[in-house]
Amino acid sequence: MAITDLADGITRRVEALGDTLSGAFFEPVIRLGVTGLARSGKTVFITSLVANLIDRARMGALAAQAEGRIQAAYLQPQPDDTLPRFDYETHLAALTAAQPHWPDSTRAVSELRLSLRVRPAGLLSGLSGPRTVHLDIVDYPGEWLLDLGLLDKTYAQWSREVVARIGARLEAADFLAALGGVDPAAAHHEPQAQDLARRFTGYLTAARAAGYYDCTPGRFILPGDLAGSPVLTFAPLPGEGDGEGPRKSLRREMARRFEAYKAQVVKPFFRDHFARIDRQVVLVDALGAIHKGPAAVEDMRRAMTETLGAFRPGGNAFLSRLLLGKRVERILFAATKADHLHHGQHARLTAIMQALTREARSRADFAGAQTAAMSIAALRATVEETITHAGKPLDCVRGTLLETGKQAAFYPGDLPEDPNRLLGPARDGAAGWLDADYKVMNFAPAPLTLRPGEGPPHIRLDRAAQFLIGDRL
Repeated sequence: MAITDLADGITRRVEALGDTLSGAFFEPVIRLGVTGLARSGKTVFITSLVANLIDRARMGALAAQAEGRIQAAYLQPQPDDTLPRFDYETHLAALTAAQPHWPDSTRAVSELRLSLRVRPAGLLSGLSGPRTVHLDIVDYPGEWLLDLGLLDKTYAQWSREVVARIGARLEAADFLAALGGVDPAAAHHEPQAQDLARRFTGYLTAARAAGYYDCTPGRFILPGDLAGSPVLTFAPLPGEGDGEGPRKSLRREMARRFEAYKAQVVKPFFRDHFARIDRQVVLVDALGAIHKGPAAVEDMRRAMTETLGAFRPGGNAFLSRLLLGKRVERILFAATKADHLHHGQHARLTAIMQALTREARSRADFAGAQTAAMSIAALRATVEETITHAGKPLDCVRGTLLETGKQAAFYPGDLPEDPNRLLGPARDGAAGWLDADYKVMNFAPAPLTLRPGEGPPHIRLDRAAQFLIGDRL
Protein backbone atom coordinates (compact mmCIF):
# COMPACT_ATOMS: atom_id res chain seq x y z
CA MET A 1 0.00 0.00 0.00
CA ALA A 2 2.87 2.37 0.81
CA ILE A 3 4.42 1.78 -2.63
CA THR A 4 1.05 2.53 -4.27
CA ASP A 5 0.66 5.72 -2.25
CA LEU A 6 4.18 6.78 -3.20
CA ALA A 7 3.46 6.18 -6.88
CA ASP A 8 0.22 8.14 -6.61
CA GLY A 9 2.11 11.00 -4.98
CA ILE A 10 4.74 11.06 -7.73
CA THR A 11 2.00 11.03 -10.38
CA ARG A 12 0.25 14.00 -8.76
CA ARG A 13 3.53 15.92 -8.58
CA VAL A 14 4.27 15.31 -12.26
CA GLU A 15 0.73 16.42 -13.21
CA ALA A 16 1.10 19.49 -10.98
CA LEU A 17 4.41 20.34 -12.66
CA GLY A 18 2.74 20.18 -16.09
CA ASP A 19 -0.17 22.33 -14.93
CA THR A 20 2.17 24.83 -13.28
CA LEU A 21 4.39 25.24 -16.32
CA SER A 22 1.36 25.50 -18.61
CA GLY A 23 -0.25 28.15 -16.43
CA ALA A 24 2.97 30.12 -16.01
CA PHE A 25 4.13 30.17 -19.63
CA PHE A 26 1.15 29.43 -21.86
CA GLU A 27 -2.58 29.62 -21.17
CA PRO A 28 -3.66 29.70 -17.49
CA VAL A 29 -6.08 27.01 -16.33
CA ILE A 30 -8.46 27.42 -13.40
CA ARG A 31 -9.78 24.06 -12.23
CA LEU A 32 -13.03 24.72 -10.37
CA GLY A 33 -14.67 21.95 -8.38
CA VAL A 34 -18.42 22.17 -7.85
CA THR A 35 -20.06 19.93 -5.30
CA GLY A 36 -22.85 20.09 -2.76
CA LEU A 37 -24.90 18.21 -0.26
CA ALA A 38 -28.24 16.70 -1.21
CA ARG A 39 -30.53 18.78 -3.45
CA SER A 40 -28.30 21.84 -3.31
CA GLY A 41 -28.53 22.68 -7.03
CA LYS A 42 -25.13 21.84 -8.52
CA THR A 43 -26.42 21.29 -12.05
CA VAL A 44 -28.34 24.57 -12.07
CA PHE A 45 -25.34 26.43 -10.61
CA ILE A 46 -22.96 25.24 -13.33
CA THR A 47 -25.47 25.80 -16.12
CA SER A 48 -26.30 29.34 -15.01
CA LEU A 49 -22.65 30.20 -14.31
CA VAL A 50 -21.58 29.17 -17.81
CA ALA A 51 -24.56 30.89 -19.45
CA ASN A 52 -23.85 34.10 -17.54
CA LEU A 53 -20.15 34.03 -18.41
CA ILE A 54 -21.03 33.66 -22.10
CA ASP A 55 -23.73 36.38 -21.97
CA ARG A 56 -22.46 38.68 -19.24
CA ALA A 57 -25.01 41.51 -18.92
CA ARG A 58 -25.97 40.32 -15.42
CA MET A 59 -22.36 39.88 -14.17
CA GLY A 60 -21.65 43.41 -12.96
CA ALA A 61 -19.83 42.29 -9.78
CA LEU A 62 -17.26 40.34 -11.81
CA ALA A 63 -14.47 42.92 -12.03
CA ALA A 64 -13.09 41.82 -15.40
CA GLN A 65 -16.57 42.21 -16.90
CA ALA A 66 -17.25 45.56 -15.19
CA GLU A 67 -13.93 46.85 -16.56
CA GLY A 68 -14.78 45.64 -20.05
CA ARG A 69 -11.78 43.31 -20.24
CA ILE A 70 -13.59 40.06 -21.15
CA GLN A 71 -13.75 40.04 -24.94
CA ALA A 72 -15.29 36.62 -25.49
CA ALA A 73 -16.24 33.37 -23.74
CA TYR A 74 -16.71 30.11 -25.60
CA LEU A 75 -16.95 26.39 -24.92
CA GLN A 76 -14.10 24.12 -25.97
CA PRO A 77 -13.47 20.36 -25.83
CA GLN A 78 -12.61 19.34 -22.29
CA PRO A 79 -9.04 18.24 -21.53
CA ASP A 80 -9.98 14.89 -19.93
CA ASP A 81 -11.13 12.52 -22.67
CA THR A 82 -12.13 9.80 -20.18
CA LEU A 83 -14.67 11.97 -18.30
CA PRO A 84 -18.26 12.53 -19.41
CA ARG A 85 -18.91 16.06 -20.64
CA PHE A 86 -21.27 18.13 -18.51
CA ASP A 87 -24.40 18.31 -20.66
CA TYR A 88 -24.64 22.09 -20.63
CA GLU A 89 -26.81 22.51 -23.71
CA THR A 90 -29.48 20.04 -22.53
CA HIS A 91 -29.60 21.56 -19.03
CA LEU A 92 -29.84 25.11 -20.39
CA ALA A 93 -32.64 24.06 -22.73
CA ALA A 94 -34.56 22.65 -19.75
CA LEU A 95 -34.25 25.93 -17.84
CA THR A 96 -35.08 28.22 -20.77
CA ALA A 97 -37.87 26.25 -22.46
CA ALA A 98 -41.34 27.69 -22.91
CA GLN A 99 -42.37 25.39 -20.05
CA PRO A 100 -39.12 25.20 -18.07
CA HIS A 101 -38.23 22.38 -15.69
CA TRP A 102 -35.34 21.57 -13.38
CA PRO A 103 -32.64 19.39 -14.98
CA ASP A 104 -31.61 15.99 -13.63
CA SER A 105 -29.28 15.98 -10.64
CA THR A 106 -25.61 14.99 -10.55
CA ARG A 107 -24.95 11.24 -10.38
CA ALA A 108 -21.32 11.01 -11.52
CA VAL A 109 -18.26 13.12 -12.29
CA SER A 110 -18.48 15.33 -15.37
CA GLU A 111 -16.43 18.20 -16.78
CA LEU A 112 -16.78 21.26 -18.99
CA ARG A 113 -14.18 23.72 -20.34
CA LEU A 114 -15.10 27.36 -20.84
CA SER A 115 -12.39 29.58 -22.33
CA LEU A 116 -12.36 33.32 -21.77
CA ARG A 117 -10.48 35.84 -23.90
CA VAL A 118 -9.34 38.54 -21.46
CA ARG A 119 -7.33 41.75 -21.76
CA PRO A 120 -4.77 42.22 -18.94
CA ALA A 121 -5.28 44.91 -16.31
CA GLY A 122 -2.96 47.49 -14.78
CA LEU A 123 0.54 48.19 -16.08
CA LEU A 124 0.46 45.16 -18.37
CA SER A 125 -2.60 46.37 -20.25
CA GLY A 126 -0.56 48.38 -22.74
CA LEU A 127 2.30 45.93 -23.05
CA SER A 128 0.56 42.72 -24.08
CA GLY A 129 -2.51 41.65 -25.98
CA PRO A 130 -5.47 39.58 -24.79
CA ARG A 131 -4.81 36.14 -23.33
CA THR A 132 -6.93 33.01 -23.02
CA VAL A 133 -7.87 31.72 -19.58
CA HIS A 134 -9.42 28.25 -19.41
CA LEU A 135 -12.03 27.49 -16.75
CA ASP A 136 -12.32 23.72 -16.27
CA ILE A 137 -15.45 23.01 -14.22
CA VAL A 138 -15.55 19.60 -12.52
CA ASP A 139 -18.97 18.51 -11.26
CA TYR A 140 -19.11 15.68 -8.73
CA PRO A 141 -21.62 14.39 -6.15
CA GLY A 142 -21.22 15.64 -2.61
CA GLU A 143 -21.66 12.08 -1.33
CA TRP A 144 -18.37 11.16 -2.99
CA LEU A 145 -16.64 14.10 -1.32
CA LEU A 146 -17.77 12.96 2.13
CA ASP A 147 -16.20 9.56 1.39
CA LEU A 148 -12.74 11.13 1.59
CA GLY A 149 -13.18 11.21 5.37
CA LEU A 150 -13.09 7.39 5.36
CA LEU A 151 -9.43 7.30 4.27
CA ASP A 152 -8.14 7.99 7.78
CA LYS A 153 -10.40 5.45 9.50
CA THR A 154 -10.17 1.73 10.11
CA TYR A 155 -13.21 -0.47 9.62
CA ALA A 156 -13.55 -0.85 13.41
CA GLN A 157 -13.46 2.92 13.97
CA TRP A 158 -15.99 3.55 11.22
CA SER A 159 -18.31 0.80 12.51
CA ARG A 160 -18.26 2.14 16.08
CA GLU A 161 -19.03 5.69 14.93
CA VAL A 162 -21.85 4.68 12.59
CA VAL A 163 -23.58 2.29 15.01
CA ALA A 164 -23.42 4.88 17.81
CA ARG A 165 -24.66 7.71 15.60
CA ILE A 166 -27.68 5.96 14.07
CA GLY A 167 -28.92 4.21 17.20
CA ALA A 168 -31.81 6.62 17.78
CA ARG A 169 -32.77 7.22 14.15
CA LEU A 170 -36.07 5.79 12.98
CA GLU A 171 -34.65 5.42 9.46
CA ALA A 172 -32.16 2.84 10.82
CA ALA A 173 -34.71 0.62 12.58
CA ASP A 174 -34.75 -2.13 9.92
CA PHE A 175 -30.96 -2.30 9.64
CA LEU A 176 -30.43 -2.26 13.43
CA ALA A 177 -33.02 -5.01 13.89
CA ALA A 178 -31.14 -7.20 11.43
CA LEU A 179 -27.84 -6.31 13.09
CA GLY A 180 -29.17 -7.48 16.45
CA GLY A 181 -29.17 -11.10 15.30
CA VAL A 182 -25.67 -11.07 13.81
CA ASP A 183 -22.54 -12.62 15.35
CA PRO A 184 -19.61 -10.74 13.78
CA ALA A 185 -17.19 -13.49 14.81
CA ALA A 186 -19.20 -16.22 13.06
CA ALA A 187 -18.24 -17.57 9.65
CA HIS A 188 -18.91 -15.32 6.69
CA HIS A 189 -21.92 -16.28 4.53
CA GLU A 190 -22.46 -14.21 1.41
CA PRO A 191 -26.29 -14.09 1.55
CA GLN A 192 -26.06 -12.64 5.04
CA ALA A 193 -23.48 -10.05 3.93
CA GLN A 194 -25.66 -9.05 0.98
CA ASP A 195 -28.73 -8.73 3.19
CA LEU A 196 -26.91 -6.49 5.66
CA ALA A 197 -25.52 -4.33 2.85
CA ARG A 198 -28.98 -4.04 1.28
CA ARG A 199 -30.56 -2.98 4.58
CA PHE A 200 -27.73 -0.53 5.29
CA THR A 201 -28.15 0.98 1.83
CA GLY A 202 -31.86 1.34 2.56
CA TYR A 203 -31.00 3.20 5.74
CA LEU A 204 -28.59 5.55 3.91
CA THR A 205 -31.21 6.35 1.28
CA ALA A 206 -33.88 7.05 3.89
CA ALA A 207 -31.48 9.10 6.01
CA ARG A 208 -30.53 11.32 3.10
CA ALA A 209 -34.23 11.86 2.28
CA ALA A 210 -34.83 12.78 5.94
CA GLY A 211 -32.16 15.49 5.80
CA TYR A 212 -29.09 13.79 7.28
CA TYR A 213 -25.74 14.50 5.65
CA ASP A 214 -23.47 11.80 7.09
CA CYS A 215 -24.62 9.26 4.49
CA THR A 216 -21.37 7.46 3.71
CA PRO A 217 -20.22 5.42 1.86
CA GLY A 218 -21.59 7.64 -0.89
CA ARG A 219 -21.39 5.02 -3.63
CA PHE A 220 -23.98 2.94 -1.79
CA ILE A 221 -26.51 5.63 -2.75
CA LEU A 222 -25.01 6.38 -6.19
CA PRO A 223 -23.38 3.06 -7.18
CA GLY A 224 -23.16 3.49 -10.96
CA ASP A 225 -21.51 0.47 -12.57
CA LEU A 226 -20.39 -0.82 -9.15
CA ALA A 227 -23.92 -1.89 -8.17
CA GLY A 228 -23.93 -5.40 -6.71
CA SER A 229 -20.14 -5.70 -6.54
CA PRO A 230 -18.40 -6.97 -3.37
CA VAL A 231 -16.77 -3.55 -2.91
CA LEU A 232 -20.27 -2.22 -2.14
CA THR A 233 -21.36 -5.24 -0.12
CA PHE A 234 -20.38 -4.43 3.45
CA ALA A 235 -21.97 -2.78 6.47
CA PRO A 236 -20.92 -1.64 9.96
CA LEU A 237 -20.90 -4.31 12.66
CA PRO A 238 -21.03 -3.84 16.43
CA GLY A 239 -18.08 -4.80 18.60
CA GLU A 240 -15.23 -3.44 20.65
CA GLY A 241 -11.55 -3.00 19.85
CA ASP A 242 -9.72 -2.50 16.58
CA GLY A 243 -9.28 -6.14 15.68
CA GLU A 244 -10.78 -7.49 12.47
CA GLY A 245 -12.02 -10.74 13.99
CA PRO A 246 -11.17 -14.40 13.34
CA ARG A 247 -10.00 -15.51 9.93
CA LYS A 248 -12.93 -16.12 7.48
CA SER A 249 -15.34 -14.43 9.90
CA LEU A 250 -18.03 -11.99 8.85
CA ARG A 251 -16.16 -9.13 10.54
CA ARG A 252 -12.90 -10.01 8.77
CA GLU A 253 -14.62 -10.07 5.35
CA MET A 254 -16.49 -6.83 6.01
CA ALA A 255 -13.22 -5.17 7.03
CA ARG A 256 -11.51 -6.44 3.86
CA ARG A 257 -14.26 -5.01 1.67
CA PHE A 258 -14.16 -1.68 3.54
CA GLU A 259 -10.42 -1.41 2.81
CA ALA A 260 -11.06 -2.39 -0.82
CA TYR A 261 -13.65 0.39 -1.07
CA LYS A 262 -11.11 2.93 0.15
CA ALA A 263 -8.36 1.63 -2.14
CA GLN A 264 -10.37 0.98 -5.30
CA VAL A 265 -13.12 3.63 -5.15
CA VAL A 266 -12.20 6.52 -2.85
CA LYS A 267 -8.46 6.85 -3.57
CA PRO A 268 -8.84 6.83 -7.38
CA PHE A 269 -11.43 9.60 -7.10
CA PHE A 270 -9.05 11.64 -4.97
CA ARG A 271 -6.09 10.98 -7.27
CA ASP A 272 -7.80 11.46 -10.62
CA HIS A 273 -10.15 14.34 -9.87
CA PHE A 274 -10.17 15.91 -6.45
CA ALA A 275 -6.41 16.39 -5.93
CA ARG A 276 -6.21 18.48 -9.12
CA ILE A 277 -8.76 21.12 -8.06
CA ASP A 278 -7.50 24.57 -7.07
CA ARG A 279 -10.82 26.42 -6.53
CA GLN A 280 -13.89 24.90 -4.90
CA VAL A 281 -17.52 25.82 -4.28
CA VAL A 282 -19.63 23.81 -1.83
CA LEU A 283 -23.36 24.37 -2.31
CA VAL A 284 -25.65 23.87 0.67
CA ASP A 285 -29.43 23.82 0.99
CA ALA A 286 -29.35 25.52 4.39
CA LEU A 287 -33.03 26.47 4.23
CA GLY A 288 -33.98 22.84 3.72
CA ALA A 289 -31.93 21.80 6.77
CA ILE A 290 -33.49 24.55 8.90
CA HIS A 291 -36.95 23.37 7.88
CA LYS A 292 -36.10 19.77 8.87
CA GLY A 293 -35.04 20.80 12.36
CA PRO A 294 -32.11 21.10 14.78
CA ALA A 295 -30.76 17.59 14.13
CA ALA A 296 -30.41 18.29 10.40
CA VAL A 297 -28.69 21.64 11.04
CA GLU A 298 -26.15 20.08 13.41
CA ASP A 299 -25.56 17.19 11.03
CA MET A 300 -24.92 19.67 8.21
CA ARG A 301 -22.47 21.67 10.34
CA ARG A 302 -20.53 18.52 11.27
CA ALA A 303 -20.47 17.27 7.67
CA MET A 304 -19.07 20.55 6.36
CA THR A 305 -16.39 20.62 9.05
CA GLU A 306 -15.28 17.07 8.22
CA THR A 307 -15.45 17.81 4.50
CA LEU A 308 -12.97 20.66 4.80
CA GLY A 309 -10.31 18.20 5.93
CA ALA A 310 -10.34 16.63 2.46
CA PHE A 311 -9.60 19.88 0.65
CA ARG A 312 -5.88 20.19 1.47
CA PRO A 313 -6.31 23.98 1.62
CA GLY A 314 -3.41 26.38 1.22
CA GLY A 315 -1.50 28.63 -1.14
CA ASN A 316 -0.31 27.56 -4.59
CA ALA A 317 3.09 29.21 -4.79
CA PHE A 318 5.18 28.01 -7.74
CA LEU A 319 7.62 25.93 -5.67
CA SER A 320 4.97 24.39 -3.41
CA ARG A 321 2.99 23.27 -6.47
CA LEU A 322 6.08 21.53 -7.84
CA LEU A 323 6.82 19.74 -4.57
CA LEU A 324 3.38 19.08 -3.12
CA GLY A 325 0.91 19.27 -5.99
CA LYS A 326 -2.10 21.58 -6.25
CA ARG A 327 -3.84 22.87 -3.17
CA VAL A 328 -7.31 24.35 -2.92
CA GLU A 329 -6.67 28.10 -2.76
CA ARG A 330 -10.22 29.40 -2.48
CA ILE A 331 -13.31 27.73 -1.04
CA LEU A 332 -16.79 29.20 -1.24
CA PHE A 333 -19.58 27.85 0.97
CA ALA A 334 -22.81 29.02 -0.67
CA ALA A 335 -26.33 28.74 0.74
CA THR A 336 -28.51 28.17 -2.30
CA LYS A 337 -32.16 29.04 -2.97
CA ALA A 338 -31.85 32.61 -1.65
CA ASP A 339 -34.76 33.42 -3.98
CA HIS A 340 -37.00 31.52 -1.55
CA LEU A 341 -36.56 34.48 0.84
CA HIS A 342 -37.32 38.17 0.52
CA HIS A 343 -34.05 40.09 0.11
CA GLY A 344 -34.57 41.57 3.58
CA GLN A 345 -33.64 38.18 5.02
CA HIS A 346 -30.62 37.44 2.81
CA ALA A 347 -28.15 38.94 5.29
CA ARG A 348 -29.51 36.65 8.00
CA LEU A 349 -29.16 33.59 5.76
CA THR A 350 -25.56 34.58 5.00
CA ALA A 351 -24.85 35.03 8.73
CA ILE A 352 -26.26 31.56 9.42
CA MET A 353 -24.06 30.15 6.64
CA GLN A 354 -21.02 31.89 8.11
CA ALA A 355 -21.79 30.44 11.53
CA LEU A 356 -22.36 26.93 10.15
CA THR A 357 -18.99 26.98 8.40
CA ARG A 358 -16.96 28.91 11.00
CA GLU A 359 -14.89 25.94 12.16
CA ALA A 360 -14.34 24.70 8.62
CA ARG A 361 -13.35 28.14 7.36
CA SER A 362 -11.01 28.72 10.31
CA ARG A 363 -9.08 25.57 9.41
CA ALA A 364 -8.73 26.66 5.81
CA ASP A 365 -7.76 30.21 6.71
CA PHE A 366 -5.05 28.89 9.02
CA ALA A 367 -3.65 26.78 6.16
CA GLY A 368 -3.44 29.81 3.88
CA ALA A 369 -6.58 29.37 1.79
CA GLN A 370 -9.21 32.06 1.30
CA THR A 371 -12.77 31.17 2.26
CA ALA A 372 -16.11 32.90 2.02
CA ALA A 373 -19.75 32.20 2.82
CA MET A 374 -22.68 33.80 1.02
CA SER A 375 -26.29 33.25 0.03
CA ILE A 376 -27.06 32.90 -3.68
CA ALA A 377 -29.63 31.76 -6.21
CA ALA A 378 -28.05 30.51 -9.42
CA LEU A 379 -31.44 30.83 -11.15
CA ARG A 380 -34.03 33.15 -9.72
CA ALA A 381 -37.41 31.41 -9.76
CA THR A 382 -39.47 33.93 -7.75
CA VAL A 383 -40.39 37.61 -7.53
CA GLU A 384 -40.80 39.57 -4.31
CA GLU A 385 -44.15 40.72 -3.03
CA THR A 386 -45.45 42.41 0.13
CA ILE A 387 -48.91 41.35 1.32
CA THR A 388 -51.02 42.39 4.27
CA HIS A 389 -51.53 39.73 6.95
CA ALA A 390 -53.38 40.38 10.22
CA GLY A 391 -53.20 44.08 9.44
CA LYS A 392 -49.42 44.10 9.02
CA PRO A 393 -47.18 44.04 5.92
CA LEU A 394 -45.51 40.71 5.25
CA ASP A 395 -42.55 40.39 2.87
CA CYS A 396 -43.05 37.30 0.68
CA VAL A 397 -41.85 35.72 -2.53
CA ARG A 398 -44.18 34.57 -5.31
CA GLY A 399 -43.54 31.73 -7.72
CA THR A 400 -44.97 28.69 -9.47
CA LEU A 401 -45.40 25.71 -7.17
CA LEU A 402 -43.56 22.66 -8.46
CA GLU A 403 -46.22 20.17 -7.35
CA THR A 404 -49.34 21.94 -8.67
CA GLY A 405 -48.14 24.46 -11.25
CA LYS A 406 -50.15 27.18 -9.50
CA GLN A 407 -48.87 30.62 -8.50
CA ALA A 408 -48.51 31.23 -4.77
CA ALA A 409 -47.09 33.82 -2.38
CA PHE A 410 -44.88 32.27 0.28
CA TYR A 411 -43.51 33.41 3.65
CA PRO A 412 -41.04 30.86 5.10
CA GLY A 413 -40.72 32.37 8.56
CA ASP A 414 -38.48 35.05 10.01
CA LEU A 415 -34.87 33.86 10.28
CA PRO A 416 -33.18 35.01 13.52
CA GLU A 417 -30.67 37.86 13.45
CA ASP A 418 -28.44 35.86 15.80
CA PRO A 419 -27.42 32.53 14.17
CA ASN A 420 -26.90 31.00 17.63
CA ARG A 421 -30.68 30.95 18.00
CA LEU A 422 -30.47 28.07 15.52
CA LEU A 423 -27.02 26.61 16.14
CA GLY A 424 -27.45 26.47 19.94
CA PRO A 425 -30.50 24.15 19.92
CA ALA A 426 -28.86 22.14 17.13
CA ARG A 427 -25.72 21.53 19.18
CA ASP A 428 -27.81 20.71 22.26
CA GLY A 429 -29.82 18.05 20.42
CA ALA A 430 -33.19 19.80 20.63
CA ALA A 431 -36.09 17.93 19.08
CA GLY A 432 -37.51 21.04 17.39
CA TRP A 433 -37.38 24.81 17.23
CA LEU A 434 -38.94 26.31 20.34
CA ASP A 435 -40.03 29.73 19.07
CA ALA A 436 -40.43 29.42 15.32
CA ASP A 437 -41.62 27.19 12.51
CA TYR A 438 -39.59 27.38 9.32
CA LYS A 439 -41.21 26.24 6.09
CA VAL A 440 -39.95 25.47 2.61
CA MET A 441 -41.71 25.49 -0.72
CA ASN A 442 -40.59 23.85 -3.94
CA PHE A 443 -40.80 26.29 -6.84
CA ALA A 444 -40.57 25.47 -10.53
CA PRO A 445 -38.30 27.59 -12.73
CA ALA A 446 -40.08 30.62 -14.14
CA PRO A 447 -40.42 31.17 -17.89
CA LEU A 448 -37.66 33.50 -19.06
CA THR A 449 -37.57 36.34 -21.53
CA LEU A 450 -33.90 37.16 -22.12
CA ARG A 451 -32.64 40.14 -24.06
CA PRO A 452 -29.52 39.74 -26.23
CA GLY A 453 -26.42 39.51 -24.04
CA GLU A 454 -28.35 38.45 -20.93
CA GLY A 455 -27.83 35.21 -19.06
CA PRO A 456 -30.47 33.73 -16.74
CA PRO A 457 -31.49 35.91 -13.76
CA HIS A 458 -29.69 35.10 -10.52
CA ILE A 459 -28.84 36.39 -7.05
CA ARG A 460 -25.13 37.09 -6.36
CA LEU A 461 -23.81 34.60 -8.90
CA ASP A 462 -21.54 37.38 -10.16
CA ARG A 463 -20.14 37.90 -6.64
CA ALA A 464 -19.52 34.18 -6.32
CA ALA A 465 -17.68 34.19 -9.65
CA GLN A 466 -15.58 37.18 -8.58
CA PHE A 467 -14.47 35.39 -5.41
CA LEU A 468 -13.74 32.10 -7.16
CA ILE A 469 -11.99 33.23 -10.34
CA GLY A 470 -11.86 37.04 -10.41
CA ASP A 471 -8.21 37.27 -9.32
CA ARG A 472 -7.15 35.03 -12.21
CA LEU A 473 -8.86 37.21 -14.82
